[in-house]
Amino acid sequence: MKILVTGGAGYIGGTVAALLAENGHEAVAFDNLSHGRRDLLPAGVEFVEGELADRPALENLFASAKRQGKPFDAVLHFAALIEAGESMVHPEQFFRNNTASTLSLLEAILAEGPRRLVFSSTAAVYGEPEVIPINEDAHLLPTNAYGESKLLVERMLGWFHRIHGLRSAALRYFNVAGAPEGPNGITRGEAHKPESHLIPLVLDVALGRRKSIKIFGDDYPTPDGTCIRDYIHVSDLADAHLLALKALEAPAAAESRLIFNLGNGQGFSVREVIESARRVTGHPIPAETCPRRAGDPAVLVASSEKAIRELGWKPRYTQLDEIVRTAWVWHQKRYESEAR
Repeated sequence: MKILVTGGAGYIGGTVAALLAENGHEAVAFDNLSHGRRDLLPAGVEFVEGELADRPALENLFASAKRQGKPFDAVLHFAALIEAGESMVHPEQFFRNNTASTLSLLEAILAEGPRRLVFSSTAAVYGEPEVIPINEDAHLLPTNAYGESKLLVERMLGWFHRIHGLRSAALRYFNVAGAPEGPNGITRGEAHKPESHLIPLVLDVALGRRKSIKIFGDDYPTPDGTCIRDYIHVSDLADAHLLALKALEAPAAAESRLIFNLGNGQGFSVREVIESARRVTGHPIPAETCPRRAGDPAVLVASSEKAIRELGWKPRYTQLDEIVRTAWVWHQKRYESEAR
């Protein structure tokens, strides 16, 4: 198939684009490079620089592919701002970039594009869960603007399916981490600018790039007082996207939208992640406690039983130390290359 991957030069989008290429698909990465890195895209993945909000450019991309006799078969949509804390400072940026820009993409799809889309959603749509682990039918009450911006897209997809017949799958992830291990070893990984994710920040301390790791709140109703999250390896996540793409071909996808949680199924606290990094790296990793951040739920842990049952998905990286190990290999390589 020929697949458009929005945000395809980013951490997750790039990993999925590489997996598509490895499986014989034609992947086209569409990215504005505000957070992505073109140099991490593998050979065989075409790159198109552009803005998601530019509906005419997207329509032209879809129409051009048709004229060449190689139309797009589906879209995998990753492009978005992702920092939940930042969304509580500048919510307008998240609604414009994540919600309004996605509407431009959907309009371009209706005009010239394929009628299959896999959407990168988030566990943040649930907010403070009433039951752990969280099932897909849990109440949707985001506690931050990031989660709300993604939930609005999910609601749009519901109406576009109902009225226009757009087939879509919304994949609600939890915390994505680690680096993909390929035939040539680990050649890409997580590198946001600025970095806001816990595991890369902890590993930066081990590398001496930061003096300490900040713990935002130690008074949550959890065993050690710090937030608990469900960490999923980026390669397991990429596998799920290909399975969801395949599921959109089935007749059931024409009847209703597909919604799946994707997570490890286990929760790890901030302190447990720091301890894992200390074991993997052999470094002490000093930590300092800071006030809570607005909009951070105490516990987010997924039930991925539906994805396992209906997609045939099976995570390969279930141990936190294994996830951190792959991330550590990548961060050491990245630090060495930047130091040259």
